[in-house]
Amino acid sequence: MSVSPPNPAPLQPLIGFGQVRHTRLKPIHHDFHYPTYFLMLPMRSLQAHGSGALARNHWAPLSFYDTDHGDGRAADRGGALAWLDELLAGEGIGDATGEVWLHAYPRVLGFTFKPVSFWYCHRPDGSLRAIVAEVNNTFGERHCYLLDSPSFGQELRAAKVFHVSPFCPVEGAYRFRFMITPDFQRTVARIDFDDAAGPLIETSVGGVLEPLTAQSARRALLGYPMMTFGIAFRIHWHALKLFVKKVPFFRKPPPPVHFTTR
Repeated sequence: MSVSPPNPAPLQPLIGFGQVRHTRLKPIHHDFHYPTYFLMLPMRSLQAHGSGALARNHWAPLSFYDTDHGDGRAADRGGALAWLDELLAGEGIGDATGEVWLHAYPRVLGFTFKPVSFWYCHRPDGSLRAIVAEVNNTFGERHCYLLDSPSFGQELRAAKVFHVSPFCPVEGAYRFRFMITPDFQRTVARIDFDDAAGPLIETSVGGVLEPLTAQSARRALLGYPMMTFGIAFRIHWHALKLFVKKVPFFRKPPPPVHFTTR
């Protein structure tokens, strides 16, 4: 797969059909993979020209809500894009004024859970300036990892500071790798976690991208009618399996003082 920056890129909402994979390497081996779908949204274009086939900020079988991201601000305050621009400006990043592509799960039948969303922030010339990995846990908490001056295909690292799973300590580091083909037809995002003793978790989500239309949305809903509910259910189901296998359990610490880790 090519790892060139997506420039030029289409400016309509996209939907990706693919798989999510998860592998635990120790102290026992535990892995799973499931079919999935996700959205890839050109946020500046949507803000300027409307959302087309995408239901935005109102109920629909498949929809996107600004309040599901960032600090939860509504569209009348600029929505999630305004939050992102403020986050970047606060970190001294003022040149990410090109397109912002958001890789995220939608709401399905009004329900959503987004373990992680990725904001690909570009300069006006189309080059990649920053990536924000927005992480949610099942305790209703959210934290962002800001990856400064990244490249597609490059391994990027961030210290883990946010509690996600009771079967993983808050220590060590994440290793990120993002790939998008130049024709914008396929994407893969990898997040691997190393604890103090080395590699522990390997995860990825990726798939084939196509325009989000009434037909592709219908295919997603008919093929995976309870997709976002299934995400939350499977997290708890596999946690139960790990508990039965006596994988060490870590209590949840307080959330980080700062909302963003750079």
